[in-house]
Formats: sequence, structure tokens, C-alpha cells
Amino acid sequence: MFKTGDIVARLSYNQDLFLKILALNKRRKKVTAVLGGLNYRLIADADVDDLIFKDDKQIVHYQLADSQEVYKKFRKVVYDRKFKVEEEYFEIPGKILHLDGDQEYLDHCLKTYRQLGLQAKGICKSEAEQPKAIAGSLRDYPADILVLTGHDSLLKGKSNLKSLDSYRSSGHFVQSVTEARRIQPNKDQLVIFAGGCQSNFEAIIEAGANFASSPRRMMIHALDPVFLVESIAYTPIDRTVSLKDIIRHTVTGVDGVGGIETRGQLRRGYPKVEH
Repeated sequence: MFKTGDIVARLSYNQDLFLKILALNKRRKKVTAVLGGLNYRLIADADVDDLIFKDDKQIVHYQLADSQEVYKKFRKVVYDRKFKVEEEYFEIPGKILHLDGDQEYLDHCLKTYRQLGLQAKGICKSEAEQPKAIAGSLRDYPADILVLTGHDSLLKGKSNLKSLDSYRSSGHFVQSVTEARRIQPNKDQLVIFAGGCQSNFEAIIEAGANFASSPRRMMIHALDPVFLVESIAYTPIDRTVSLKDIIRHTVTGVDGVGGIETRGQLRRGYPKVEH
């Protein structure tokens, strides 16, 4: 019998992703599990009959493969940045405020921000709590870039991709973006990324986000927001970010993340002082 915390995969999806059991619900004789992706921002329900248990050895192999993919993206981000450095100037990259519905993902993202030399404040709030937390968070932690993320998914039996009712969390992301734009409507003074797995990309962009998931309703990796906003934070403020280049920096690419023309958030200063 499965228990909360077990790592499983879904037989009906050819065991494509490893997921953690977040909760088990019993109704009459039927038991369903609430599942959260290990490395992808997915939350979903599944019958326990559709699940297969994954042991420690399988999990290690899965995580190793994922880590290798992430490392490739990390190296590319750092490599590309080296060619943008101007030796005579000092640089102040954009500050980031990151609201996340998952504490483990948030910790992982904050660690990666630090490794990339970025200043980021992280706050763990569920997707439903985020809209009410926007005003206070932006007041307490003024930022150039706002990340609103967590878990999302298309609901079973829903076929209308345009309706927010077809999604678990997209409506909350839309509300959060709307609240943020009430505070700062200028899309170049506050750059916003919002969304999770399979999110309603069009609705989130229409609400005022610069970048969002998911154009093709694909899964997105937990670190996709980090790699995306790194490029924004390190692009000079007098330049427009290259949409194709920064989306290529993400793990899932153009199927998972998209956006609109946006100015970078890096400010250069002169002279560079060395002691």
C-alpha cells in the first residue's frame, strides 16, 4: 500500500515523470493520490491503481539524469554571460522577488540564484495565497523582477484550453499578475514571470506578465523560472532581451515558456573600483 511521501510514476503516462505522493484520499472504496512532480511544477490526481512505486536506486538514476540536463543549461548561461562583461564597468543585476507554492522548489531556486550571483528574496505562499501577498511582498522587498510560480495542471476531463476553469492554479497566477500590475503597470520597471506546469499562457500574458508558461501546455522544470530571469537580470537596461536566446536557456524551451519584448534589468556603473 502506498503512503504519503512515496515516489511513484503513472502507468498511463508511460512512467514519464517521477512524482511524490502529497496526500491520499479515500472515497467509498476508491483511493486517489495527490501527486507533485519531483523536478517539474506539476500537481495532479491519480488512482492508486495507476501508480508504480520507485525505489531508491531508480530515484538516484532519475535525479542524476535530470541534474545532468540542468548542469548543461547552467554552463550555457554562465558561458554566454562571460562574453557580455565589460571590464571597465561594474555591474548591478536586477533584484528578484520569487513567490513559490512549493518550499522544496523554492529552496532549490534560491540556491541556484546564489550560484548565478543573483540577489533574490524567496517567499513560500500557496498559489491561492499569492494574490493577497503581492502588495505586501513588493512593499517589503522592492524588486526589478517578480517570479510567481508553484504547481499547476490541466484538470481531468477539461478540454477548453482557454477557460481558467480548466486549470488547477492558472486563475491564481492571473490574479497575482493583475495585483502586481496595479502596483507597477510598467512592464519594463517590473518584469514578471508567472506560471507552472501546463498553465494558461495566453491568459497570464494578457493579465500583464512579460513571460509565462506554458504555450503548448507542457510541463516546466522547477528551475525554468531561474534560468529565464537570469538572462533578464544580466541584460543591460538599454537593451531588449533576445526572446529566443533566453527561452533556449530554459530546460523545457519554447514549448514550456514564452514571453514578450522586454528590457533587461542590468545597470552598469563607471568606474570599476578594485582594491
